Amino acid sequence: MKFLIVSGARPNFMKIAPILDAFELIGRASEALLLHTGQHYDEKMAGSFFRDLGIRQPDINLGIGSGSHSQQTGRIMIAFEEVCLQHAPDWVVVVGDVNSTLACTLAARKLGLKVAHVEAGLRSGDMSMPEEINRLCTDAIADLLFTTDSLADHNLLREGVSPERIRCVGNTMIDTLMKHIGRARALPLPAGLEEGRFGVLTLHRPANVDHRPTLAAIAGAMCEISRRIPLVFPVHPRTLGRLVEFGLLAELEREPGIRMLEPQAYLAFMGLMARSRMILTDSGGIQEETTVLGIPCITMRENTERPITCTIGTNVLVGRDPTAILAAAARALDWTPAHYAPPEMWDGHAAERIVRVLVDGQAE
Repeated sequence: MKFLIVSGARPNFMKIAPILDAFELIGRASEALLLHTGQHYDEKMAGSFFRDLGIRQPDINLGIGSGSHSQQTGRIMIAFEEVCLQHAPDWVVVVGDVNSTLACTLAARKLGLKVAHVEAGLRSGDMSMPEEINRLCTDAIADLLFTTDSLADHNLLREGVSPERIRCVGNTMIDTLMKHIGRARALPLPAGLEEGRFGVLTLHRPANVDHRPTLAAIAGAMCEISRRIPLVFPVHPRTLGRLVEFGLLAELEREPGIRMLEPQAYLAFMGLMARSRMILTDSGGIQEETTVLGIPCITMRENTERPITCTIGTNVLVGRDPTAILAAAARALDWTPAHYAPPEMWDGHAAERIVRVLVDGQAE
């Protein structure tokens, strides 16, 4: 059998790496081609992830590049259709919720090819998020939906998806975390940081950084938190541009407790996160990783597509209100790890289950 594994942006890389490994181990001599759409690819934000995770160079690189959501989606569909016609895969495997996920699903299904969606069923309920549109549309037409947890299963069933299309397999991003966390912890911390005595900040979502009053309020809260505990802030290019545009960069640079870094490679960032006291973020995947690591996670969003991290994990939603952010940070400083279990099947073997379903038609 021939499988076409699609990656498009940095959040995809941690999800495809264990799938590629599982095909090597238990793929029954199946051919698994890696396709990179090129939606995101630069050395700081992507290239280092391939090296850290041991991902081989893509067999096919579409080189799409940046553009509006519609431009990216359209260009990927056109280029991906040609690849599908040339290679005629038995399955196209897409992951996550980026524009590449939806574009490749649409192109493949219109050609009558079978599509499997890894990380299906996640829902934030927020249609202002482009990712939510990508999730809904991909799940509506994909043939096989691999979910990370029971809440995702319920979302799909509530939307009328046939149970036969759903397989709960666990979380491939946690597979990657478990494989590499030892290497990440072994890396030296930046000079002056002590394990358990600093926080990590990530910030990139348009709702948080594209409006000056919102970004200024969050920046003010971060300055105040940094007077109680040092904050390490790997700055996303989008966020850096807005801080400069809005005249807020100098405010953060003046704070001795805020250490601004360039975007970090996967292992370096995991090493920071795993040894921190708390995480302040608007990311999606970090909410899951902190749930497994037992690190308090303060999510600066009004909603999350990963609610299981709030119900059984370490995650709390605080929106963009500085008062709520500060209160959550104060609680995190006094927090001690509770006895809780990660979600079922977040055990480092999700990718193996996926490959067994695809190759053998069943999961163990």
